[in-house]
Amino acid sequence: MSIPGNCLTTAMGILPHTDVDRALELALSLDIPFWPQLPRLSYYEDMYVQVSENFPGVRIDEKNQRIDFSTERFYEELPAFLERMEDPDLYRLSERYSAVYHRFLSLDLSDRPAIRGQMEGPISFGFSVKDENDRPLIYDDEVRGLLIDFLARKVNTMGDELRARNPNAFMFVDEPGLEFLFSALAGYTDTAARQDLDTFFSSIQGKRGVHLCGNPDWDFLLNTSMDVLSFNAFGSGDRFVNYAPSLRRFLEGGGVIGWGIVPANYDDYRATDLTELLDHLERLWDALEPTGLTREKLLPRSLLLPATCALVNPDREHTVEACYDLLRELSHRVRDRYGLGGVG
Repeated sequence: MSIPGNCLTTAMGILPHTDVDRALELALSLDIPFWPQLPRLSYYEDMYVQVSENFPGVRIDEKNQRIDFSTERFYEELPAFLERMEDPDLYRLSERYSAVYHRFLSLDLSDRPAIRGQMEGPISFGFSVKDENDRPLIYDDEVRGLLIDFLARKVNTMGDELRARNPNAFMFVDEPGLEFLFSALAGYTDTAARQDLDTFFSSIQGKRGVHLCGNPDWDFLLNTSMDVLSFNAFGSGDRFVNYAPSLRRFLEGGGVIGWGIVPANYDDYRATDLTELLDHLERLWDALEPTGLTREKLLPRSLLLPATCALVNPDREHTVEACYDLLRELSHRVRDRYGLGGVG
């Protein structure tokens, strides 16, 4: 299998919609469609909640919208969990936890250049979910070790289901927590994180990548064993292009870059237009040219995406849908300008 490039379009999984049909139609409007996550529809659609399904010690508090983890419950449930560890059903995303995923699987997606799934990553989950003492799970060595294995199996299970629909299916691992990894307050070192991420990725079958909207240590990420890096080029591109040596190694190793260029949040979207976004991309690519990353090398290994998810827009889904329209037009302009084909 291969991940397409040539500035085709895809997007992150989270959408602000509560209309399932409308959300699915929007996801299918891109070159590389995905199954939407709809947290405004149900708390079970939250990306942290979705990956927590069947993990020992976890209870979903829908009323208060929180993931409740109990260490005592974890050890009580652990023996039964370990007995089922080889059962694929333990790792499948159920219909209760996603209104769209199983409908997406029912579609004929074989003619697409690729399709994509997504799953929350272990570092972000470990930072966000806390035990009864308000201590993040990332600091508990036994829980963290099982969590890494558990989420890798979930990624593999979903990847297998998606590849049955399209051989070029790949997975995004959402890791917003990586932005805070290098904070002095993190208490979880980059050495430990690299070891955990390498363990995690080495357990994943098929192509996989990382998506995040923040500003992590780009050298750290570009030297991690992944196949795709999707980032907010609209907000962080000027910093990102300063890491050209690591980017070049990543691309020469077969990696693909997802340029999140079209803003999906209300204010930024209305403050820009197609010409300005094209100019922004060209400036970023111009900055890489002197390092040997010419457009001939870079664009066949590139995808175009929205800059961020947008759940709190005052007009709900309308700006996001307009963002997707603009993204498709931007992709067409770039591909026409540089004579790019449909699949990289």
